[in-house]
Amino acid sequence: MRRRTVLLAAGLLVAASGCGLTSGSPMVDDVEPGTIGRGEPLKGAELTVTSKSFTEQLILGAIMGIAFEAAGADVLDRTGIQGSIGSREAVRKGDADAAYEYTGTAWITYLGHSDPIIDPHEQWEAVRKEDARNGMTWLPPSTLDNTYALAMNQENHKKYGTNNLSEVAALSKSDPGAVTLCVEVEFANRADGLPGMQKAYGMDIPTRNITQMDTGIIYTQAAKGSCTYGEVFTTDGRIKSMNLVVMDDDKHFFPNYNAAPVINTKTLKQWPAIPEILDPITKKLNNTVAQDLNAKVDVDGEDPHQVALDWLKEEGFVK
Repeated sequence: MRRRTVLLAAGLLVAASGCGLTSGSPMVDDVEPGTIGRGEPLKGAELTVTSKSFTEQLILGAIMGIAFEAAGADVLDRTGIQGSIGSREAVRKGDADAAYEYTGTAWITYLGHSDPIIDPHEQWEAVRKEDARNGMTWLPPSTLDNTYALAMNQENHKKYGTNNLSEVAALSKSDPGAVTLCVEVEFANRADGLPGMQKAYGMDIPTRNITQMDTGIIYTQAAKGSCTYGEVFTTDGRIKSMNLVVMDDDKHFFPNYNAAPVINTKTLKQWPAIPEILDPITKKLNNTVAQDLNAKVDVDGEDPHQVALDWLKEEGFVK
């Protein structure tokens, strides 16, 4: 259900690649160029934007589409495709023109590498070079890094004083009962999730101390202190709204999942102004911005498209 969902069966892959692409609606925002899109360099373009279906992706897809509108393009909104493969395949095949994607997802899930690259820029560069052969062009990435983490409430933070995963590992040895985890089923069983994290940090957490549950419940349970640590995503708005403390991945075990625009290369050749429109926006995206925008949807109940539009106006990108 999240960005790292992997569909292994070929039949499912084909089905996913078409999911959500039989429909779409034109974006009809009344926007004009602000600091981006001046001179309407995309006037005459008919562009389709896509995204995955979780909150952050819906916001990023809307941001991209509205920016294209401001630059003069007619934009078809095909955001909200279930799973990771569908939106990826849409851009690769030319059924869509562009999307925001994550470097770690591409490197591990799409391109099949098992070992992440620690340096974020080197990770992006490796993905950019390898994915070019698939007809995909990666524009410069943001510092927005939507990766895994463990988080705890303020009371437990004061009680145990852990600030990074090495200290969590030390606590699991000195006081085994203190380290209880709430995690997703997928995280509990993935090599780049809980098993790999325990191995990398030398943790040995008893199975009885690990509870598997849905993502949304994890944040609530961690906030209540029902589990000492909850598995979270670093850009989730609930981290801020619930005042959780995120543990630093001090050994850099988890991959970098930096968001970057991915453009169908044929589209980019036809409309070479796309990078100058998106680059200033991408540079503004970081974890703090993402948490704030995601919280407006997941906590305050606002519409993702409206949240994207409001932010672009507040930043002066569009009018």
